[in-house]
Amino acid sequence: MSSNAALQARVDVHTPGHTYPIHIGVGLLGAPATWAGLRPGGRVVVVTNDTVAPLYAAPVMGALQASGQKVSLVALPDGEAHKDWGTLQRIFDHLLAQGADRRTVLVALGGGVVGDMTGFAAACYMRGVDFIQVPTTLLSQVDSSVGGKTGINHPLGKNMIGAFHQPLQVVCDLDALRTLPARELSAGLAEVIKYGPIADAAFLGWIEAHLAELRRADTAALVHAVRRSCEIKAEVVGQDEKESGLRAILNFGHTFGHAIEAGMGYGEWLHGEAVGCGMVLAADLSCELGLVPASFVSRLKGLIEAAGLPVKPPIWPVAQWMSLMRVDKKAQDGEIRFVVIEAVGRAAVRPVDDALVARVLRRHGATD
Repeated sequence: MSSNAALQARVDVHTPGHTYPIHIGVGLLGAPATWAGLRPGGRVVVVTNDTVAPLYAAPVMGALQASGQKVSLVALPDGEAHKDWGTLQRIFDHLLAQGADRRTVLVALGGGVVGDMTGFAAACYMRGVDFIQVPTTLLSQVDSSVGGKTGINHPLGKNMIGAFHQPLQVVCDLDALRTLPARELSAGLAEVIKYGPIADAAFLGWIEAHLAELRRADTAALVHAVRRSCEIKAEVVGQDEKESGLRAILNFGHTFGHAIEAGMGYGEWLHGEAVGCGMVLAADLSCELGLVPASFVSRLKGLIEAAGLPVKPPIWPVAQWMSLMRVDKKAQDGEIRFVVIEAVGRAAVRPVDDALVARVLRRHGATD
C-alpha cells in the first residue's frame, strides 16, 4: 500500500431511505474522480463563504468543469452570526437568477455554517434538490456534514429552524485543514473528543495519547480521528435518522453549549469552544447524578483544556442559564433534558431536576 493510499478512508452512512459515502483523504477537492458521479452537463452551484472561496473555490470549480458540469458560485459572509434568514435568501436569489431546476446540485464548500445553510437551501428549493457536503473545517468533517441535519439560527435558539436532508456524498479533504487557524482546529477537536465518552472508551484513550499530533494537524492522526468519528456518527444516524431517540446522544455538552452561544451572541464563542465547555458541565452533571466518578470529570476537563478549549463558562445567573437551555430541541413540555454519561463509552438522555442542574451551575460560577 502506498503512503498516499494509507491516508484515504471511506465510511458509508445507511439511513432508511438513502445510503451515501464519506470520502476521507488528501487531494480530493481538485480530483475529477471526486465528482465523477454527477450527471454530465448538469448545473452545479458551489456555495461557500468569503474566507474559503479564495482558498478552495478554484480547484473545486475547475474539477467540476473538467467533469462536464455547468458551474456557478455564491459566496456568503463568514461566521455564525450570518447563519440566518437574510443570508439564506442570498442562496435562493442566486438559484432563481441562474434558472436552477430540480436537477441542480448544490455543493457546500466550507465549515458547519455553510454546510447547514446549503443543506437547508437544498431541502427547500423546489421542495428538495441534491447537495454534496465538502467540509473544510475539522468540526464540520467529524460532525455537522454527516447525518443530514440542516438549518439556520434564530435569535432565541440555535438551529431551531431547519430540515433533515441527506447529502449525495461527503468529501473530507484533510489538505483543507492545513489552512485552518489553531483556534478552529481546537474547536473541531471538541467534537472529536465527544465521541469517546458517548460511544467508545478506547477512542477516548487514543485521543489522549495522540492529542499532540492532532493539534499540529498530523495527517495520519487526522485520518484516524475523522474516520472513527464518522463511523460512530454514521452508526448512530443509521439507527435514528431524525433524532427521535438515540441520535440525541450526539449532543453531549450541547445543551449547555448552545446556551453559551445564544447568551454570548452567535460567533463570540466558536461552536466547538461552547461544546467543549458544555461537556465539562455535562460530565459534572453526570457525576452529580452518581453515574460517573469525579475522576472522570477531572480527566475530561484536563483533555478539553489540553486541546486548547475553554473550560470555564460565562458567569450568569442560574435563571438566565435555565431560560436559555429551555430553548433546546431535546426539551419536552418545557422540561430540559440532558445527555449524560452513564459509563465511559455509554450515554443517555435524561430529564434532570432543575435544582440539581442549578447546583452544578453554581459550582462553576453561576450566581443566584
